[in-house]
Amino acid sequence: MAYSELIKNFNRVRDYMREFYIYGFKSRDEYTRKSSRSYDDERRRVESWLGDYMQFNRTADGKNVFISIDSRASHHNPLYNAWKAKSFTDGDITLHFILFDILNEPDIKLSLKEIMGQIDRYLKAFDEPRTFDESTVRKKLNEYAAEGIIVTEKNGRTSYYSRASAEKSLDKTALDFFSETAPCGVIGSYLLDKEPESEEIISFKHHYITGAMDSEVLFDLFSAMSEKRMVTIESFNRRKGRESRSLIVPLKIMISVQSGRQYLMAYLPWNRRIQSFRTDNIQSVTADDICENFDEYRQILDNMQKHMWGVNTQSESGSRMEHVEFTVCYGDDEQFIHERMERERRCGTVEKIDSNTSRFTADVYGANEIIPWIRTFIGRITYLHISDKKLEEQFYEDIRKMNELYGLKGGEVDDIQ
Repeated sequence: MAYSELIKNFNRVRDYMREFYIYGFKSRDEYTRKSSRSYDDERRRVESWLGDYMQFNRTADGKNVFISIDSRASHHNPLYNAWKAKSFTDGDITLHFILFDILNEPDIKLSLKEIMGQIDRYLKAFDEPRTFDESTVRKKLNEYAAEGIIVTEKNGRTSYYSRASAEKSLDKTALDFFSETAPCGVIGSYLLDKEPESEEIISFKHHYITGAMDSEVLFDLFSAMSEKRMVTIESFNRRKGRESRSLIVPLKIMISVQSGRQYLMAYLPWNRRIQSFRTDNIQSVTADDICENFDEYRQILDNMQKHMWGVNTQSESGSRMEHVEFTVCYGDDEQFIHERMERERRCGTVEKIDSNTSRFTADVYGANEIIPWIRTFIGRITYLHISDKKLEEQFYEDIRKMNELYGLKGGEVDDIQ
């Protein structure tokens, strides 16, 4: 079978790109989920889109291929190139160009019968012409009409087809920003391809590009949410190596500002709980019935978010919520510490006890999510209380190990009351 850079199943490409870019550094022999032949084909396919970003190194185990992208230097997400290499048949591409040559101006309006007559005149120029029946052409025209690139008008019982006007005023700066920051930003990338090149005026300190590979999953989820439908998702948990299938009610997409990772918040009818799913673990989304209680579940989630630091909706200890409280002390010239706590507090409250001391208090689902933020104040914390005592002790133990690592004694652990 001849190799082609075009793709029919994006899920397979998505898996390989994730292995190369996110997990990376796997040799041909180490990649065991597919055959070596499949590995070589997909590697060449990814290389055809991302050749400037492909690198490799040699180890004792062999040659490891990986994608290396400096997001500070790349103004546009190169992973979008994968979406622009979808497969098509010879008939699809032939009919596409014939139709748009026939309807090359918006003021040309033709019936299906007239279009079929012009197609026949095109094909007569070939020794062995391809044939298209009326049903195929009608289906293709209706497909383009659904996409908004063909306009359909009824005159009596006859439908007339014309090309949609392409004259739209697009703000390139807005498209630049949308394509690099929004879920399904690949839509903005497609629109940018139609715009003339110009000077890049936007750059990103933190440019999270791997969400591009989840665009199709996100589109299906957004479509279901807009119609208030349930969906069946098939997912694969890489850590546990387990596939699962679940009927859920998709409610909201949440994106981490620290890692760019995207999560689906959904209601699970079988256990009557709201739970998070990593979108990069979701392999497919199939729309199901309308959910009559969609607005009720969305309101429940909105109320829960007042006590959510991240995406956890239940505590590790099994209790409903956990109480977290800590105080920090700072100098007269360090009032920015209090301002930072106010700015980053999310669902908690910050109280200024005196001119040099501030207290943070929150009741949250999953206090473990807040620990990394608390750690950023190590050296200033004078009091810490977490209702989950196991988690609180783990915090102290981490500091003890850090002190041992640096040859310190006591330190912060002794200072915290």
